[in-house]
Amino acid sequence: MEATLSDQRPQKLYADRPYIAIWETTRACDLACVHCRAEAASRRFPGELDTRQALELIHQIADWGVPLFVMTGGDPLKREDLMVLARECSKLGINFALAPSVTPLLNADNLEKLRDAGVHRISLSLDGAMAITHDSFRGIPGTYNRFLEAADLIRQMGIRLQVNTTIGRHNKFQIWEMAQLIRRFSIDLWSVFFLVPTGRGSKAQALNARETEGVLNQLYEILKQGWFDVKTTEAHHFRRVILQKYGVAPDQLGEALKAKPDPVLARTARGVGDGRGFVFISHTGDVCPSGFLPLSAGNVKDSPLPNIYQKSWLFQKLRDTDSLKGKCGRCEYRYLCGGSRARGYALTGEIMAADPYCAYQPSRRAKTH
Repeated sequence: MEATLSDQRPQKLYADRPYIAIWETTRACDLACVHCRAEAASRRFPGELDTRQALELIHQIADWGVPLFVMTGGDPLKREDLMVLARECSKLGINFALAPSVTPLLNADNLEKLRDAGVHRISLSLDGAMAITHDSFRGIPGTYNRFLEAADLIRQMGIRLQVNTTIGRHNKFQIWEMAQLIRRFSIDLWSVFFLVPTGRGSKAQALNARETEGVLNQLYEILKQGWFDVKTTEAHHFRRVILQKYGVAPDQLGEALKAKPDPVLARTARGVGDGRGFVFISHTGDVCPSGFLPLSAGNVKDSPLPNIYQKSWLFQKLRDTDSLKGKCGRCEYRYLCGGSRARGYALTGEIMAADPYCAYQPSRRAKTH
């Protein structure tokens, strides 16, 4: 279920099922990242979904036909039953990926087991072009070198590689250098997360609106190089930046893509956002609009995931793009973008508030609410 035309509203496109579901398998992790939204610790937390509950969740994902399922953490490798869960995903034909932490657990032996269990795609985090930047952010010396070693191993084993990067004040001047570094690994996707002040993340670490706009323009230039695909998380206005570069109005996107299919322009056509096309299941089973918007709409221990996603007030509200407030509500790009609901909530306490870190001022002709 993908958005292909800009006049299809997200609340209708994603009312039945999300495009992506992310499950926080555990909050246990041996890193000490300064921005960690999960506030992870090295131990397993009480109340995590057990193997039976996890398998039930996986079957719901399969029956629901969710296009993409991601098992993240914390560090999924801290779960003793991870290989069992991965094999079940593979048996059910789920398109799934794994996001482990770069620790000594991510070794050749475990990578071989993951590959044999059916893991075809792994994402690793890189948060600086130099060891001092990355290791300071991740809280453990040597993590940068472990990333390089793990990335090489993953590619040698024939596993597809995605790189995740959290952008903040620590690395805002290293965008091109990081792109050049990860280019050598022939990655599928660079997934760039713009820091949201939640968990251990603070407002002081995040970029302001002007800085965010500057980074988005750099990411556009990198995307145009064709080295790999680039996706942003909690910076949905990357779609607006691309459209502006192409001189295509939001209501012209569908016709533009029909006339000339373009992978860069097509990056704007899926209006996925927090709670609309995206669902996050916590380690204890709470169902949230995203990991950066920690508001629970229910728990999979008590109710089926599709029921929570489709019927909860919280998710229905977030899919109602016409309820956006402030400049997001009158923006001509609101159906493709909609702003970061997580950031709006973190900084204002209101889930439909305008994204404070978007520099764009809507056209006066745009519809108002």
